[in-house]
Amino acid sequence: MTALPLLYRDEHLVAVHKPSGLLVHRTSLDAHETRFAMQMVRNQLRRRVYPVHRLDKGTSGVLLFALDADTGRQLSSLFEQRRIDKEYLAVVRGWPEPTGEIDHPLERRIDDAEIWGGPLPTGAQEALTRYRRLATIELPWAIDRYPQSRYALLALKPETGRRHQLRRHLKHISHPIIGDATYGKGKHNRAFAEAFGVNRMLLACTALTLPHPITGVPFTVRSPLADDFQRVVDALSWTIAP
Repeated sequence: MTALPLLYRDEHLVAVHKPSGLLVHRTSLDAHETRFAMQMVRNQLRRRVYPVHRLDKGTSGVLLFALDADTGRQLSSLFEQRRIDKEYLAVVRGWPEPTGEIDHPLERRIDDAEIWGGPLPTGAQEALTRYRRLATIELPWAIDRYPQSRYALLALKPETGRRHQLRRHLKHISHPIIGDATYGKGKHNRAFAEAFGVNRMLLACTALTLPHPITGVPFTVRSPLADDFQRVVDALSWTIAP
């Protein structure tokens, strides 16, 4: 089983780069899958690891695990208290405003509570995403009624952690993420797949900044883009400025 690249490790926690197409842990929502990041990291380190957050199957990037139960509880608490800053990059359809925020409540989605037999909550939850446009391009692709197609590279900061938040928020403002089979548009997804050979969602978690759960000292774990995502950025001659 292929090892996942280690981004950070100490005696309390470990961060890895999760590739697109890999689940974090077993879920009945994708019951046919047999490979999971949690199991792979456990086998790599030859010790138990504790998940403290998740990335969607199609999302790549920084994935954090605790190495003991107490650290796991503290990290989970930091996520719940919104004391962990998350940074993402995404390629989207269209040209959003140069900067903005999406303050739009999201209906709850079924999660792993169904596996453990817990109650399934309902109703809308507050959700806030901030974004910054990094680059744009117009390609000579006639899709639908438009003779050309516009795309943008966005830096995203979710202030809340709702299920599929970034994907649903970008769909809400009519700038869905390329490669998103659920909330995106098939014609644009297929155009990118044919032009650049990518069959994935172009969304990546590039950094987590948090106080260390033991020392309290702030630190940042960063991840380079996966090769397939970077190939698209390079092909479009985009530069990712800090």
